[in-house]
Amino acid sequence: MQHIVVDEGGAGQRLDNFLIKVLKGAPKTLVYRIIRSGEVRVNKGRASAETKLALGDDIRVPPLRLAEKDEAKAAAVPAREFPVLYEDEHLMAINKPAGVAVHGGSGVSFGVIEQLRRARPESRFLELVHRLDKETSGILLIAKKRSALVALQDFFRHRQAHKTYAALVIGDWPDRKKVIDVALHKFLTADGERRVKAVKGDDDEGRRSITLVKVLQRYEGYSLLDVTIKTGRTHQIRVHLSHEGHPIVGDEKYGDFALNKALARGVAADALPGVNRARLHDGRFERMFLHARYLRLPHPVTGDDIVLEAPLPPECDTLLSALSAVALASK
Repeated sequence: MQHIVVDEGGAGQRLDNFLIKVLKGAPKTLVYRIIRSGEVRVNKGRASAETKLALGDDIRVPPLRLAEKDEAKAAAVPAREFPVLYEDEHLMAINKPAGVAVHGGSGVSFGVIEQLRRARPESRFLELVHRLDKETSGILLIAKKRSALVALQDFFRHRQAHKTYAALVIGDWPDRKKVIDVALHKFLTADGERRVKAVKGDDDEGRRSITLVKVLQRYEGYSLLDVTIKTGRTHQIRVHLSHEGHPIVGDEKYGDFALNKALARGVAADALPGVNRARLHDGRFERMFLHARYLRLPHPVTGDDIVLEAPLPPECDTLLSALSAVALASK
């Protein structure tokens, strides 16, 4: 028999979820079978899959023949630290670069969380509080204790976390358009790729989604926006802005594909809409211009406001400088 003592990382979890995580290689069907049969005991008594565990609980697990852990696969995850914006014993906030997934899955072998765990083997608990698209850069929260994870996710769920993004879009965004209240429907393409589309409010499959928009700077043919989301739907900002006729620069799913290719090649400005008197920039812009720049939310323990800011990445700053130079040259 194996005895497992619940530590801080497991406190508050359901028994089934705890065992699925702890018993590496054990199929879920096996975990549920040994719970139902009473072979798993919590503090010497029978327990259900829904039993909430407390710190110090003793869990007895019967001998199991499990698949050996794939050490080669684990070793293939490179250890990596990311720029830290804030850290204490309960949580950390990093500045995630564009092009890095937050976790493995869907064709991605590993992401931020796997790399951080590899870089910090002494950390007993590291979990994502929320998500960012692979193509989006900026502030990402990671909980270092389960109690912090639960509290922080509650803040997001109850809209106590205020997130603002910087987005460069194609075209001249109208000042009057400050609120986008358009339902979104998530679906899978024939190839199994996750996509989102705007639908009418009375669509049964649509979920109400609200985005607030403010113009920060106008360029010739482009607008830099401050975007705040009131709901956290998949691809919400990308789909909302594209639906209004102003897709995000570099968006490979919902954007202007011809413009994206031209920017990625670093072509002359006369090939780009709205700019025809100077070279845009000498290099290439090969990412989506969407950056989680600001986040304010309560601390999970003290309740004091945490205010986090992530500066624009250099490649985004370079593009904006080039657009500003083009505007000056045209005068």
